[in-house]
Amino acid sequence: MSHLRWNPILEDWIIVSPARHTRPILGKEGCPFCPGSEETGGDWEVLSLPNRYPAFSPDSPEPTLEPGYTSKAARGICEVVVTSRHHDDRLDTMSLKQVERILSTFAERTQVLSKPSFIKYVYVFENFGPAIGVTLTHPHAQIYAMPFVPPIVRREASSAKRYMKLHGHCLFCTIVDRELESRRRLVCENEHFAAFVPFYARWAFEVHVYPKRHVLRLSGLRHPEIHSLARILKRIVVGFNSMYGFPFSYVMAFHQAPVAGDPSYHLHIEFYPPHRDKDKLKHLAGIEQGGGTFLADTLPDDKASELRSKIRGRGHSNTQAIRR
Repeated sequence: MSHLRWNPILEDWIIVSPARHTRPILGKEGCPFCPGSEETGGDWEVLSLPNRYPAFSPDSPEPTLEPGYTSKAARGICEVVVTSRHHDDRLDTMSLKQVERILSTFAERTQVLSKPSFIKYVYVFENFGPAIGVTLTHPHAQIYAMPFVPPIVRREASSAKRYMKLHGHCLFCTIVDRELESRRRLVCENEHFAAFVPFYARWAFEVHVYPKRHVLRLSGLRHPEIHSLARILKRIVVGFNSMYGFPFSYVMAFHQAPVAGDPSYHLHIEFYPPHRDKDKLKHLAGIEQGGGTFLADTLPDDKASELRSKIRGRGHSNTQAIRR
């Protein structure tokens, strides 16, 4: 069974989940997510299912203790969200309505999974493509309702709280305003959202998407904002897939406020594609893995310009041209 082990040096929890090592690698043949399989019968457009290989479970037993170290049960909830009935669908090929359904499901599950007293954070993410190591190719996302706040979000929340105390307004809102004003790294925007390659990007085509209104979680988005977010996410992935003539692999991570979050936090989505050129991937090497410091091989301003030009060149009825 899964359990948590405390790293006293880095002061982070490690999830130990040996059962996940046995996850199958499946294509279309034998796919458990295609309609008509054991878990996916009936009429549905987006389907949330218990994860068969969970990193967390509500009834996770207490692990055997080892003197001198700290460990505890991995109490939490893991779900898979099957995002389309069609095995070869992608975010850029789905209808706008389907992407809205997906986002509404993420928001609804965030609200539900936040309720158990042992849940401290709800993390929504999609791993897409072979370069990310995806083991099931049917379009799907995952939700981890966790018993602790993951370290990156914890650091973000700490910075936001400190900035709010010093300056009296939101750190994230300040960054969005700067990017909208300079427009150097802006990739696209619409009425409710702005997408940009951040000044401090770690990946060549790292894109952050922010609501222009201060919102803590997905469950706080209004219907017009869900519609706008669906449009801008599709535009970004269309841009990715137009860069080099093949679908980008990526992680799409939804950063939302912890369950007991401070109002200084600001919902945003981060894309991490490992591609840095047509035939080159960004691999984490010594300085990143050993030192914890990213080395950026590209200039964020240049990559934002490249991606922006692709998005402009692929305009269609469901998108809004970037404002000059």
